[in-house]
Formats: sequence, structure tokens, C-alpha cells
Amino acid sequence: MTLKKAGVIGFPIHHSKSPIIHNYWLKKYGIPAQYDAFEVRPEELEKFIFSLKEREFAGINVTVPHKVAVMRLMDELSDAAQKAGAVNTVIIKKDGTLLGHNTDGLGFLANVQEKKKDFDIKQKPVVILGTGGAARGICAALVLAHATEIRLVYRTKEKAENLASSVGGNFRLIEWSKKEEALKEAGLLVNATTLGMNGFDPLEIDLSDLDTSAIVADAVYSPLKTKLLKQAAEKGHITADGLGMLLHQACPAFQAWFGIMPEITPELRELVLK
Repeated sequence: MTLKKAGVIGFPIHHSKSPIIHNYWLKKYGIPAQYDAFEVRPEELEKFIFSLKEREFAGINVTVPHKVAVMRLMDELSDAAQKAGAVNTVIIKKDGTLLGHNTDGLGFLANVQEKKKDFDIKQKPVVILGTGGAARGICAALVLAHATEIRLVYRTKEKAENLASSVGGNFRLIEWSKKEEALKEAGLLVNATTLGMNGFDPLEIDLSDLDTSAIVADAVYSPLKTKLLKQAAEKGHITADGLGMLLHQACPAFQAWFGIMPEITPELRELVLK
């Protein structure tokens, strides 16, 4: 039996947790395949992508800085990838064509849903802090899930306007200095910035105006318990950490490549945290 291949590309790539996650599932489900990390420089991207078909790849994940550049090399783009303006998963179809997909937002929503089973995105406004790649993926999934209102809190107005117009949907743009005002009557708060990540400035926000029934989520997973999540938990909010999002976004990619929707186990979470 031919050993199928999958992997993740980025530059740099040594920090990626994806090989740990996918190889755990390949072993668990007895699938004869290998998942590796490939350091691909921007100038090597096109050559690498076009070599996938000959090299028996089922597909790849795409991370920084290739998520946007890889789009033009695809034969087809999913709705999620088009709305997000980025591809994080490439699926090689049976006829050899390349489908670009984005599972970041799907992973985010699945992670939130896991924490609160009856959560309904259509009920209350969602507050998103940030306008970068993570915010784009999350906003795309929110729009596709028919979110009632997305309050996009920005530091650069132009980036917020670009995101809102390219994703489409019911956006309200709010400047960073008024982020606390955006929390009123919201059902979900999401930090989609790098604030709070190890090596970055902390996220300073007062949660007084956020109803305790609201969920608080962070896209950061290093550290796992960010200042925001600690603050929210102390106030009685349900919280969703960035590791949950990372694991959940890997599930639909694995299913697309290998035909099995994998399970996220406590053992896997522990393995990734090590």
C-alpha cells in the first residue's frame, strides 16, 4: 500500500503543533500515512504546490506567510476561503485539482459550541478584537453561520473597512479606544489579536459591561490561560481557549484528506501542551 502524505507549510515552521495533532490521529485510526512540516520560502511556494500531485499528497495545511499567496495557485476555492480571503487547507481531489479551503473559522465555532452546546450565533452581537488573518477566518465563519451583528474592534480603520467589505455581512466598526462600549448586550467576545501571547503585550480590557452569560474566547494558545480568559473565568463567563480552536480547525482538514472525522481527546490536548 502506498504511504499517503500530508503536511503543513510555512516560513518559519518549527513552532507548528500540526504534526503532533495529525500523526496522533493517523496512529489512532491505523491510517498508513505520514504528516510532516515543510519550511517553504515565499519564492519556493509555487514550485512546492505544483509538485504535490506527483508526490502522492492527500493535502496540506498552510500557515504564515502563505495563506493569501497560495490562493492564486488553487484550481477552486471554497466559500469559506473566498470570504476569509485566505487558505489554510489544500485538498487534492481525485482528478488532481487543488481545492483551497479555510477551516480556521469552522474550528473556532466548533470550539465555542463544544463549551456551550445551546449557543446560538443568531441571538446576540459578537465582538471581535482585531482585523488580521485570525479575525478574517473567524468573521467569514460567523457570516456563513448568519451571525446577527459583528462588532469589529480595530486599531487601523482601513484594515477594518477592507475586512468588512471583502467578507460582507452585518458589521459595525468600532475604534480600539471604545472597545468596552462594544461589549454591551454581546453574546460572545473574541480576542483575535496577538495581545496576551507569550512575547507580546497583554490585552487590557475591562469586562464590566459584558453580561456573564456571554462566552469569552481567545485565539491565543501560548499561554493557554491568557489574562483575558483568567479575568473572564473569575467573573463567571464560559471560556474557550486557543488550543481548542487549533484542534477543532484540524478536524475538517483531516476528514477531507483521510475520510474520518477525528476525535479530540484529553490525551491529545495533553500531548500538544507538552
